[in-house]
Amino acid sequence: MISSKDSYGISFQTPIFAIMSSAIVKKFSGEELFKNVISHAKEYGFIFQSSEIYDGLSAVYDYGQMGVELKKNIRDYWWKSMVQLNENIVGIDTAIFMHPTTWKASGHVDAFNDPLIDNKDSKKRYRADVLIEDHIAKVEVKIQKEVEKAKARFENFDEVMFVSTNPRVVENQKKIDEINARFKTALNDNNLEDVKQLILDLEIVCPISGSRNWTDVRQFNLMFSTQLGSVSDESNTIYLRPETAQGIFVNFLNVQKSGRMKIPFGIAQTGKAFRNEIVARQFIFRMREFEQMEMQFFVKPGTEIEWYEKWKAKRMQWHNSLGFPQSKYRFHDHIKLAHYANAAADIEFEFPFGFKELEGIHSRTDFDLKSHMQYSGKKLQYFDSEDNENYIPYVVETSIGLDRMFLAMMSMALNEEVLEDGSSRVVMNIPPFLAPYKVAVLPLMKKDGLPEKAREIIDELKLDHLCIYEEKDAIGKRYRRMDAIGTPYCITVDHQTLEDNTVTIRDRDTMKQERLAIDQLAQIVNQKVSMSLQLAKLM
Repeated sequence: MISSKDSYGISFQTPIFAIMSSAIVKKFSGEELFKNVISHAKEYGFIFQSSEIYDGLSAVYDYGQMGVELKKNIRDYWWKSMVQLNENIVGIDTAIFMHPTTWKASGHVDAFNDPLIDNKDSKKRYRADVLIEDHIAKVEVKIQKEVEKAKARFENFDEVMFVSTNPRVVENQKKIDEINARFKTALNDNNLEDVKQLILDLEIVCPISGSRNWTDVRQFNLMFSTQLGSVSDESNTIYLRPETAQGIFVNFLNVQKSGRMKIPFGIAQTGKAFRNEIVARQFIFRMREFEQMEMQFFVKPGTEIEWYEKWKAKRMQWHNSLGFPQSKYRFHDHIKLAHYANAAADIEFEFPFGFKELEGIHSRTDFDLKSHMQYSGKKLQYFDSEDNENYIPYVVETSIGLDRMFLAMMSMALNEEVLEDGSSRVVMNIPPFLAPYKVAVLPLMKKDGLPEKAREIIDELKLDHLCIYEEKDAIGKRYRRMDAIGTPYCITVDHQTLEDNTVTIRDRDTMKQERLAIDQLAQIVNQKVSMSLQLAKLM
């Protein structure tokens, strides 16, 4: 074992995805990565198909013993960064069931639709907007290839000049602009015939059949309905909430008055939402039951765009704090604004299947509060004592899918390394403060008092950290199992431990092993896996 008294391993401030061992890292990509994430998630207890023994339920998943801990840690990191670090943001937890008029007021009953189209040959159904967006993405790839080729040829490469002057790039960008303009007009006019015609003109084919034998485009409402009470009739119809935001809006005054909140202030919430996705796909990226992390920030009218830009920057800072490469993120401004918004952008992440929405930042104007005022007959205004006036606040929303964030984390963390001796290991390079288990305590042998000593260490650490104890198999195999579930530190108890009360601590990412005293363990582990130290970077 390698011993050192001068260092306790990696610095916590180093981005986790920059810390790798000297081994050759084989980064999975694309379809191979996606398949490996799905199989790894099941094999190691992160995610299971719901009701699998009955052949499963489409687009519904269960989080296993590892997944539930990683999901909780991501949720906690979001919650603390929003509520704990911001004195003017508080949290609530509202009910899944709400009065049905809520969804009439919010526009969901009339406008919460997806434009769907079927291919007559494959019998498969698609979202028409996704087909068009995927076509645009292919053109964008062509542009990027031209840029990369030019970069390789010219030493002092001016990308802005190249993009604006290269004929092929200019032509492809013109195509994108024309498609976007036509698509936006069709959506804003709710002209589904034009949406279908655009699909036909672009010669978009079904990915399954390869044909262009499409049906007409039609709208489909995504809300799940059920009955409240013992009698099943139309008057008792209610909905499972399709978003958590409306629970915040209807409680605006309750929170503002009971908390004596002054504008600007925010209300945060995490919780389940439900959408009857017809085209659910891509594992946990698009599900029928999912979890959102949302914050509604109430501001004075006229200041909403300033706050919108501030929250765009602040949310990107949160994502960057996870250590993912900046190239994995990009902002995407909405082509068609929702009926409630005057500005909207997505933070897109490069999943194994391409750049897709991870988080939305929206300037919702005063639509929600004004609409709930109209339908409820109750005043939802704020009295500004400084300006001596009443007004309906405007709202800036940040909304991130917890399940999508989980998938992004799995996609970035899963790696295979070829070691110097020719062997390989699969490792989940999850940031230590988010890892399901923070520490594994491993007795070298199942005798000679080593298990008992290991149990003492577990008892000391488990009040602050989720720990795992393992004594089965050779120590090397146990290290590999811990690597595969993302445990950042392994503490090995050996015969020397009984002599001098020291143990070996192994770093998952560098595989370095260091000897230190047991009475130093709590302090060192706290420093290495502390969420508080990570949060301090966001202040």
